[in-house]
Amino acid sequence: MTSSRACGFPTETDVLAALNRHCRCAVVDDAALAFELEAQLADPGLFRAMRDSHPHLFSPTAVFVAREDIDRMGRLIQAIEQVVATPAYRTRALAWADPIAAIEPGSPGAFLGYDFHLGEVGPKLIEINTNAGGGLLNAALARAAHACCAETEHMAIGAPDPERLEDSFIEMFRREWRAQRPHAALHSIAIVDDDPATQYLYPEFRLFAALFERAGLQATIADAATLELRDGRLHSGALPIDLVYNRLTDFAFAEPRHAALRAAYRDSVVAVTPHPRAYALYADKRNLTLLTDPAFLAALDLPPEATATLLSDIPRTVLVNPAEAENFWAQRKQWFFKPATGFGSRAAYRGDKLTRRVFEEIAKGGYVAQARVEPAQRAHLQADTAPFKFDLRCYAYAGKIQLLAARLYQGQTTNFRTPGGGFAPVFYIGR
Repeated sequence: MTSSRACGFPTETDVLAALNRHCRCAVVDDAALAFELEAQLADPGLFRAMRDSHPHLFSPTAVFVAREDIDRMGRLIQAIEQVVATPAYRTRALAWADPIAAIEPGSPGAFLGYDFHLGEVGPKLIEINTNAGGGLLNAALARAAHACCAETEHMAIGAPDPERLEDSFIEMFRREWRAQRPHAALHSIAIVDDDPATQYLYPEFRLFAALFERAGLQATIADAATLELRDGRLHSGALPIDLVYNRLTDFAFAEPRHAALRAAYRDSVVAVTPHPRAYALYADKRNLTLLTDPAFLAALDLPPEATATLLSDIPRTVLVNPAEAENFWAQRKQWFFKPATGFGSRAAYRGDKLTRRVFEEIAKGGYVAQARVEPAQRAHLQADTAPFKFDLRCYAYAGKIQLLAARLYQGQTTNFRTPGGGFAPVFYIGR
């Protein structure tokens, strides 16, 4: 613990900004975090092993956010839901999606992740992800965080009720199941990815499997390439699978090694969440061009406040048109270039850092250009070290925020390679 004077707070009115600029306190109790993670798996060595293999997964510090900014993010998420519900938007979004996205499974999809930069004029949505990782890890992190000084003792951490987050996650998966299979009982869940044991967030897969088992479900972690269609069921080994918790980044199951999963989903043999339709409607970055197009939004007959929120809180995003390559190059410093169907910041570039060679590849198409919004900064724990950048991730379901977390990093994009960085709890003024 340190005093407010040690943290450098000027006055009560700008305490949140001062905390991010000046507070160098560690707020995560390693012993509590170890207990949170290890107790779920009855594995007393888990936390130490994670520290060795994932040294920059968890940050010891926190990010401080105004409640009004959280409310603003919530209003934007609800405005996006209003757009997604319109036939005109669905027609446009599905037109550039894989045909499998035309299948309507009946559920919204679990674990949407809305990623924001917190600028001087409030939060700005950078992108949406449909299989956002880290939900269970950040739930444990929120429970292991503590106030660092008098100014933070009254603040909430991460979610309205961190102790019930896991229950809400289980209920989300049950809702997904009931929406897709209203007349059947849920018995088994497979957490599916490519070669899952090699994935960076594999420890979270284990946590989810344990969570599902505690809820009375059979759970397995499966390589998507090993799934088989037999006797009208999708199987992982001998286990018939009712529901797939999809962590693949092949969002349309288009790769040959995912043929069994694609066929099972196409033929309604298995329930899947999040599913290809959710990706097509929310996470394809070309959709941001629709969400920031005033003419398109005006034609949807949305409530005026929803349109105003969308245009204010999502940076303008446009398709990179090869015919306008020279204009994009001349104005590159104002843009951030992202592959339309990319993920995890791969092949994404700040315009001011681009070489001509890389830009020539971007200019061929398949990219969007998003107006740059600089990330906010958080003081490093070490006074002589450059501050972290950070983004905020809202885990949301059916238009409501479940959990708020931050990712601290240095460099162009989030990377989990910065000492002292990684997932960080979010403190905010509670109601």
